[in-house]
Amino acid sequence: MPSSLEEIRNIRIEKLNRLKALGINPFPSKSHKNIDHKSIISKFENYNKKEVIVAGRIMSLRVHGKLIFADLKDMGGVIQLYIKADKISKTNAKSQVLGFKDLNLIDTGDFVEAFGTVTKTERGQISILVKELKILSKAIRPLPEKWEGLKDPEEIFRRRYLDLVMSGKNMDIFLRKSKFWAVNRRFMTDLGFIEVETPILEHVTGGADAKPFITHHNALDEDFYLRISSELYQKRLIGGGFEKVFVLGPNFRNEGIDDEHLQEYYQLEWYWAYASYKDNMELVKEMFRHVARGVWETTKFKRKGYSFDLANKWEMVDYAESIKERLGVDVFADSEEKMMKILKKNKVSLSGVITRIRMVDNLWKLVRKEISGPAFLINIPKFISPLAKSKTENEAITERFQVLLAGSELGNGYSELNDPFDQLDRFKSQQSARDAGDEEAQMLDIDYVEMLEYGMPPASGYAHSERLFWFLEGVTAREGTLFPQMKRKIDSVTKSIYGLKEG
Repeated sequence: MPSSLEEIRNIRIEKLNRLKALGINPFPSKSHKNIDHKSIISKFENYNKKEVIVAGRIMSLRVHGKLIFADLKDMGGVIQLYIKADKISKTNAKSQVLGFKDLNLIDTGDFVEAFGTVTKTERGQISILVKELKILSKAIRPLPEKWEGLKDPEEIFRRRYLDLVMSGKNMDIFLRKSKFWAVNRRFMTDLGFIEVETPILEHVTGGADAKPFITHHNALDEDFYLRISSELYQKRLIGGGFEKVFVLGPNFRNEGIDDEHLQEYYQLEWYWAYASYKDNMELVKEMFRHVARGVWETTKFKRKGYSFDLANKWEMVDYAESIKERLGVDVFADSEEKMMKILKKNKVSLSGVITRIRMVDNLWKLVRKEISGPAFLINIPKFISPLAKSKTENEAITERFQVLLAGSELGNGYSELNDPFDQLDRFKSQQSARDAGDEEAQMLDIDYVEMLEYGMPPASGYAHSERLFWFLEGVTAREGTLFPQMKRKIDSVTKSIYGLKEG
């Protein structure tokens, strides 16, 4: 028996060449598949004894003399092919059919098309009694053996296509993720929000505190940033006369990797003219409940050691008061020395440029992780909310809210600042921090300030990313992303096969 990948690959290439010698195209351009496996299995009585054409990947082959059984997998599930030597057509190059004597040229991993009759075997297994078999794609590399899915997380992420083949569970995760975004999008459009496009390449990026990626536009010979948010362009549209807009698309933040963060991720973000942050809070509660029921058929979850029900009343958590109550720190009046002492006591290590804003943010994170939710964080300070409108009764805090579930922040919204002079002052403050070395501080966007001078109506915006899906699904960021970014790696066997240089 061949043991190495290279030996197995060479044998399969030999089979491929033998197929060609028979006049069989191992990579045809079309299949005539007319039904999926799930339909046959779930509605067997409707299809029993009827002729169908199925197609998929062969997951296993069992040869018993003049009988061959094969498990054929498509996106909907697995069905058995029941092949009898005296029932299947002979090899025919004109019709591209493979006969019984040439089925030794078929391997697990190959894609095939089978025409035959729906039936049940003597053991009661729903099967296709095959009359004609065609190859659709010859697999040159073998599928991994003895799996219930890939075991090494690195291999799962690098070869997601194999993981999906071998693990129905992980396929289901991404089917739910697709449904998650579909339900989100439908919720917005049903409420009259219009989906719009905004630039991914920006001269000045903003809308969040994050380090951006930089790229170069050759035709314009200028550097651009990959957007960290669609906020400032959507608000330009509000200024231009749109009243309800949203973007569902990718953002990019050049930051660290952990279980809740990736550098590239999808986000839903909307802006609603003539609405306040309180209006948006009510809309967000309604949406979370709607999405949870639509995707998971429940509003009750257990995550990170907490149990919560989105259908319950949502608690209101005051930012400064909760920090003062839990840690004894007044974020408006206490010294930075006191804040740093508390952070060190709680084993929080800060690196890079350490500002008062970063200290306060990390104090809040200590408090946040103890909140079960569902809850809204409110009364967030102005000094960490450069785009949110201040409260009339207290300029030091803003009309901003964040969604809190099981110790995590999973959404952010506020009444939008539309005073151009206030916005300019805040941008300048942020730009000063940026000039002092804080790469996550927001940039001074003069064009946006100019738009505000033409007038933008009162509005409220909100955003949540696919982190909400990861959280409710109970998976990490990389587990919930089809192709997460990783360091490039090509193994030595592959390099040998393709004649690539080491290093």
